[in-house]
Amino acid sequence: MHGRRNHGTDPSRDVRFRGGARRGAASVGHHSREISVPEQPAPLPSLLDGAAASVEPVSRESEAFRRIAADPSLDLVLRLEAYEDIIASEVGDTRLVRARNIERDAAIRQLFLKFEGGNPTGTQKDRIAFAQVHDALRRGYDAVTLASCGNYGTAVAFACSLAGMQCVVHIPSSYHTRRLEEIISLGAKIIRTPVDYEGAVDASKQQAEQQGLYDANPGGANTVLQLVAYGEIANEIYDELRDAPAVVAAPVSNGTTIAGIWRGFATLHRRGKTSRMPRIVAGSSHGKNPIVRSFLKGFDECRDLDPAGLKETQVNEPLINWHSFDGDWALQAIRATDGWADNASDRELRQHARILREKEGLSVLPASTAGLSVLLERHRQSPLPGDRYVAVLTGRR
Repeated sequence: MHGRRNHGTDPSRDVRFRGGARRGAASVGHHSREISVPEQPAPLPSLLDGAAASVEPVSRESEAFRRIAADPSLDLVLRLEAYEDIIASEVGDTRLVRARNIERDAAIRQLFLKFEGGNPTGTQKDRIAFAQVHDALRRGYDAVTLASCGNYGTAVAFACSLAGMQCVVHIPSSYHTRRLEEIISLGAKIIRTPVDYEGAVDASKQQAEQQGLYDANPGGANTVLQLVAYGEIANEIYDELRDAPAVVAAPVSNGTTIAGIWRGFATLHRRGKTSRMPRIVAGSSHGKNPIVRSFLKGFDECRDLDPAGLKETQVNEPLINWHSFDGDWALQAIRATDGWADNASDRELRQHARILREKEGLSVLPASTAGLSVLLERHRQSPLPGDRYVAVLTGRR
């Protein structure tokens, strides 16, 4: 059984991604067949990982495009064009707002907030989700697999639902997210695995390799595609500011987001669009992210953490991992731009989420303030010069 159909496309483009070495847990067949998964326990009500907001409905115009994109009986080119119209209408182009009230309180000049909560499922993950589902559709796949703690799974499930594709999400059984119900409501199949996130990625990769599914996991053959998708954040910041800011600060987990932003600005600078490169700043949970620790320790490469030393909380879960799949890319982005990386406590993350709500009217996940937290802390310790600074807020609450 295979997860890909032959549409007569260029065979040079029709190359499957290769996965890891962990045994898969489900059987997935052709689009017209049901995906069989083991019976799963009912989701628990506590929220550890993600946005509480539900998926936003698409516009009436995009709904018309969805009917075309999701119809496997139609010509592939027509479906791709319709799906591209959905992406152009629904994904990205998130707002960049000046945080004047925080500027006054923190005595920092020209602080801008890039609010990724404007994406349809509420986080920046929509950018790479839609890019990869588009790639899967173009290459003739009809099923996508990935590992997630909630937010990314919701994004890919939503993207697949608009393309008429099946989605299989591997979620560690120890993770309890309210987004499980959203993922299921979008038609995706969930596999709860008795391993950590990194182990769930291995299981999903193995399933992709064995059953011919599209592998949408981090750290694989599609890394460049993910970096390009996140590079659009840089393009959108440039469109508003007409140059690169002094600093772009963002939360970091796997490292893909800040690496993509860095790549986007590098392209703009190489083309002569910007006068400089911004310093890339990464923030994460205190002592629980390999990228931040490797930067602070001066390691040449991103080194894994001891999994036994990680403790998840309701606040830090989106940020922590013992292995950052794109950690070397992220570390290079920070060092190449003379940026920095630092830790933020749960208390600081909650505090900045409250400040954003009260001062700027933005309801964000505490974890999404990690970049802002370390930026303002650096300014408090050693005032930054008058310039323009951007903090990327990766998810709405």
